[in-house]
Amino acid sequence: MAALRTTRIRNPALFVCDIQDKFRNGIYEFSKLYINPLIHPPIHPPASKTTNNLNLRVSTTEKMARAASTLQFPVYITTQNRSKLGNTVSELSTHLQGPHIKADVDKTLFSMITPEIKALLPSDPAALDAIIVGIETHICVTQTTLDLLAKGHRVYILVDGVSSINKEERKIALDRLRDAGAIITSSESLLFEILGDAKHDAFRTVSGLVKETKGETKGALEVFSKI
Repeated sequence: MAALRTTRIRNPALFVCDIQDKFRNGIYEFSKLYINPLIHPPIHPPASKTTNNLNLRVSTTEKMARAASTLQFPVYITTQNRSKLGNTVSELSTHLQGPHIKADVDKTLFSMITPEIKALLPSDPAALDAIIVGIETHICVTQTTLDLLAKGHRVYILVDGVSSINKEERKIALDRLRDAGAIITSSESLLFEILGDAKHDAFRTVSGLVKETKGETKGALEVFSKI
């Protein structure tokens, strides 16, 4: 497992886990995780740490989805019991389209590794560097990570891209998953690792994306890096 943890990312794939409408009001610091107040200021100050502002801009996930579109690496999307918990939030829809979207699966399993998605994954587990964003850290993100690790894949969990209803669950889950062999990192660190070189053809676009979202990233890290 140590060899997996020290390997540089080679073949990224983004897993977008259950970022659905019904979770807007319950997830810890959903507004900091998914809103850029400079771009979409709330009409009225939120009454609590969560918000029902319908103009939410998904930040870390949107940033990663846009990077995946630019770099054309695969994206796997799930929802949990869509008929009851709603679709993937509409703010992401523009950025989750195109031939690199490999799956958009509704599930009852907590893990994203459903039979449908399992059938789409590379037969060689060493070929996949799975990047996970979404909710909840201690349930669906945890079980997805453990299933991917068990199959030999490398897993990167973005600290500024996952949350839970109870904030304490994040630390417990991330500590466990780090011990299991997952890499806990940040979205900006990972994007520049994927690029690897300022001469990369997509450097200007991706670095511009990082600059564009620097306020969102700072706000998310101020809350979520305290794991």
